[in-house]
Formats: sequence, structure tokens, C-alpha cells
Amino acid sequence: MAYVICFPCIDVKDTACVDACPVDCIHPKKNEAAGYRPDVQVDYEHTDQLYIHPEECIDCGACQPVCPVSAIYPQDEVPREWGSYIQKNRDFYTMTWEEFKKKYSIELTEPSA
Repeated sequence: MAYVICFPCIDVKDTACVDACPVDCIHPKKNEAAGYRPDVQVDYEHTDQLYIHPEECIDCGACQPVCPVSAIYPQDEVPREWGSYIQKNRDFYTMTWEEFKKKYSIELTEPSA
């Protein structure tokens, strides 16, 4: 089970959770151009929230108490009204390059080979 970042993070993107994560599974970070996925270059400024990688999260919970807007929940405790955020977090790490360009409607830098 992983932790999930939900609605309260929208347009807040406080990075206290990033600093608290011992396995570096919360992205994008400030000044990061998707270093976690070399095939997709979406930076901090072009996303509406932060995301926890569902396969890299070790379920330690270190991120949850430091979130100033209480946006982080264990996957099985995500409030019903925010259930779609489970898939939203997963999709962030599985979208193709073309899906990213379409979703974010911005001109993004092609990944370098």
C-alpha cells in the first residue's frame, strides 16, 4: 500500500513531504524536470500538485504529518470524495510523453536521448 496525495495539495505544492520522504518517491520537486522519468519532462511549475510514486513508496508515513494542508493519506484511508486521486497519482507515473503534452497543454522539452 502506498500513500496518496489528494485534493488539498492542488495549487499548494508545499514540499515538506518531499524533504521528509526517505526514498525520494514524491515528485516533481522544485527545480526538477522529471528526473524520476527520463522519458517525460514535466517540471514543478507545470503541475497542479505533487505525486507519490505508488510502487516506490515504502509506506513509512513520514510524509503525512509534515503536510501543512493534510493532503496525504494511506491509500486505503483516502476519503471517498477524493478516491479519484489514487488513480491520479498512479497515472502521473505511467502516462506516455504524448499523454503528458496533451494533459498539461504546454510546450514541454523533448527528453534527451
